[in-house]
Amino acid sequence: MAFQPVYVVDGARTPFLKARNAPGPFAASDLAVQAGRSLLMRQKFAATDLDEVILGCAGPSPDEVNIGRVVALRLGCGNKVPGWTVMRNCASGMQALDSAISNIQAGRSELVLAGGVDALSRAPLLYSDAMVLWFAQMMQARTLGAKLGQFAKLRPSVLLSPVIGLMKGLTDPVIGLLMGQTAENLAWKFSITRRQMDEFSVRSHQRAVAGRDAGHLGEIVPLVDAKGKVYLEDDGVRADSSLEGLAKLKPFFDKKYGRVTPGNSSQITDGAAWLILASEAAVNKWGLEPLGKISDSQWAGLDPAQMGLGPVHAATPILQRNGLGLGDVDAWEINEAFAAQVLGCVAAWESDEYCREQLDLPGALGALDQGRLNVDGGAVALGHPVGASGARIVLHLLHVLRACQAKRGIASICIGGGQGGAMLVETLG
Repeated sequence: MAFQPVYVVDGARTPFLKARNAPGPFAASDLAVQAGRSLLMRQKFAATDLDEVILGCAGPSPDEVNIGRVVALRLGCGNKVPGWTVMRNCASGMQALDSAISNIQAGRSELVLAGGVDALSRAPLLYSDAMVLWFAQMMQARTLGAKLGQFAKLRPSVLLSPVIGLMKGLTDPVIGLLMGQTAENLAWKFSITRRQMDEFSVRSHQRAVAGRDAGHLGEIVPLVDAKGKVYLEDDGVRADSSLEGLAKLKPFFDKKYGRVTPGNSSQITDGAAWLILASEAAVNKWGLEPLGKISDSQWAGLDPAQMGLGPVHAATPILQRNGLGLGDVDAWEINEAFAAQVLGCVAAWESDEYCREQLDLPGALGALDQGRLNVDGGAVALGHPVGASGARIVLHLLHVLRACQAKRGIASICIGGGQGGAMLVETLG
């Protein structure tokens, strides 16, 4: 069955705010509500006219577990508009879009608000199993003597050694590797040097600065915190990023032999991104003027130890189905989880061996023109609020295509656990 295109009516995202070793000014729902409110206020329809709200989030807080419903209600969608949450690690925002597409194509919905959010700065500190067991035994103690005896067993080393929730979340439980260690695997596999990674990172910052200065980030809407402070732009972008500065940073994930540093990795960030998706019937009913359409999507699985190559495995079937080569795509957005990861994707497509053995192709797919890749920078500069990034790259790709008066682009993202996601988007006319 052919893919029935779904229209992207409009979209918005917050500025991406870098985590600075302390909880940020916004909870995840605050981010999603402020971005969603700005987006919905400029539409021809009311929030109550939506058929559903779907929000991707990798780490909702305990008091916002079904954050999609929480946000839908706070946005004024009303009790009758369902709101729900999806989670596919780094692609949670893209999964929200794909879930909306499925419901629109099935005729269950016509107008959907879908996107993603995460406030990674608010990832929790957790008690260790030893500390939880101590609490349990303390609760079971019935007499004062028993409680004092249990209290005497408490060791400061246990009390003062919390589990960092973010580090736990960024560790693959099947293979026991941090996401950055999987990037080290790709650097080794494709002989990607530290200098190449740092050069890629400097370019990401330079492109982000140039894109911002040229007004290419019009999808950003302001945030206002409880104290009245206004946040207008991504605050992790560094205009002074340089090879000399990045060279001073030490490897983080493999301290002895590694090449992946905080400087050539995506930033830990808070942010939200939304898109409004619609059927053709909804476009006609409300007289909407879409940004473009999503014409195809694909999910793929691969070795979790090389999860960063997910975009290769997801985007390649889209190219094949649509009779396209790498050079037939006018613009690419590949989420920059790590510089090594994006460079690894480029190298994989250029590799006869990889394309034959892993993609069942007769040989290398070819060279991806990096002049068409992440033209306004990527997550190394902008940040990677895990739940939001998949939605951000689809939205920004449409803005890039329209600015360049181009036709088609592919947005793709790697996913912790060994998966990849990709979407083909097209402008209209």
